[in-house]
Amino acid sequence: MTTSRPRAAGAAERGDADAALAAAARGDQAAFAAFYDATAAAVHGTVLRVLRDPAQSEEVAQEVFLEAWRTAARFDPGRGSARGWVVTMAHRRAVDRVRSSRAGTERDERYGVREVSPYDSVSEEVEVLLEHEEVQRALGVLTPVQRQAVDLAYFGGRTHVQISQELHVPLGTVKTRLRDGLARLRDAMGVRA
Repeated sequence: MTTSRPRAAGAAERGDADAALAAAARGDQAAFAAFYDATAAAVHGTVLRVLRDPAQSEEVAQEVFLEAWRTAARFDPGRGSARGWVVTMAHRRAVDRVRSSRAGTERDERYGVREVSPYDSVSEEVEVLLEHEEVQRALGVLTPVQRQAVDLAYFGGRTHVQISQELHVPLGTVKTRLRDGLARLRDAMGVRA
């Protein structure tokens, strides 16, 4: 007797998911929410078993439910249950994600190795040194308060609020000093806005 009861409950749940999906096909959002509640665990579990990455699994499950919402009218109850339909869709989408990821990795490895050019560290070091000297010269055109604000913001990594608190000046003053200082730097370095 106890074995027939779970089957009856399963059949009722299956019928509920089928009815909810049919109503969702007519645009009933509440019915789709019920369909989601009835099938989310199965969809997510299926995707997670294939992908083994919780973050990607959640993303793929979300894509599956979006597709289910858009294509609910295509569901044919004569071919199977709504739960089976959406779980099959989830499995296919997860397998596609694995194949796409593998293909991308293989492509990167195949073309990445071929297109690696020799690295000239000396020329890059010279370029960085010249840029550094140009920036230092340009910083010389700033007023002392502008240079202090620029140093704290760009070389010290502080926020506008932190600079305001550290220098004991209003936030607007800090922003003005930075704006004016950056405009003077742009002009000194010949950069067009």
